[in-house]
Amino acid sequence: MKDDKRLKRKVRNSYLVSTISMALVLFLLGSVGYLMLAAEQVASTLRNSIVVMVELKNGATEVERKAIEELIVADTLTASVRFVSREEKASDEEFRKVFAGSFEEVLDENPLLDSFEVTLTAGSENRDEVDRFLTTVEQLDGVDRASFPALMAEQLHRTVGKIRFVILLFGGALLLISFILVNNTIRLAIFSKRYLINTMKLVGATKWFIMKPFLGSALKQGLWSGLLAALLFVAAVYGLSEAVPELTTLAEWQRVGVMFGGLVGVGMVLALLFSAMAVNKFVNMKSNKIYLY
Repeated sequence: MKDDKRLKRKVRNSYLVSTISMALVLFLLGSVGYLMLAAEQVASTLRNSIVVMVELKNGATEVERKAIEELIVADTLTASVRFVSREEKASDEEFRKVFAGSFEEVLDENPLLDSFEVTLTAGSENRDEVDRFLTTVEQLDGVDRASFPALMAEQLHRTVGKIRFVILLFGGALLLISFILVNNTIRLAIFSKRYLINTMKLVGATKWFIMKPFLGSALKQGLWSGLLAALLFVAAVYGLSEAVPELTTLAEWQRVGVMFGGLVGVGMVLALLFSAMAVNKFVNMKSNKIYLY
């Protein structure tokens, strides 16, 4: 009786340890995936931050202004357009700091021009497309000039490219490590039951009959591991957003919800897949080799 209780306790402890181990690996996997998504969002924001300033000629009519705006909006390189009047520019605090007093005391009139601030899409990394856009805009009636921060844009796109490369390299390495750890955890759990599998084979049990209870247990273990990892992940994101309010924009709860469901689903799929592979290996292994494994 005592031996039976001790055996059950060992089996239960082994199941618990493997479940927690899988949960921690899944938590690491989810955290890395979330950070990769957040970094990709930041990179996309940087890529879409290139602005072209289209300044209008003095005396440009309202009809010309609307026509220019419609043509800019229709261009495939345009992400958004904002009209900035000369009065709005003159009232800007940063601009007024250039002058010791009111610039109206120095100049007879407002020297600034009405303009459009055109935010470009990620296609701005193609310099030929940008040149085509600038040429098209500058030929429009009522446009004085269009300026583009070429050097800044080039450095920005180069930096974003490096960030993406590092993210993919780092994320890919951790993804591979996570899969290996989950696989080894499950294989060790199945390895401890190899004699039971061999005994079932010797009494004539079919392959599916042997695998079915292991796969059912793997699904439950994957479910519990995924839930535990998901709860740890939500707690970590919540704690991080509370401790560092500046990161609140990255803690989008819709995305967190997707990651929650993803961790549960990935936990079940990986547990089922790796368990099937491990059990299949021992089912197909010859009886005389199981004792040497």
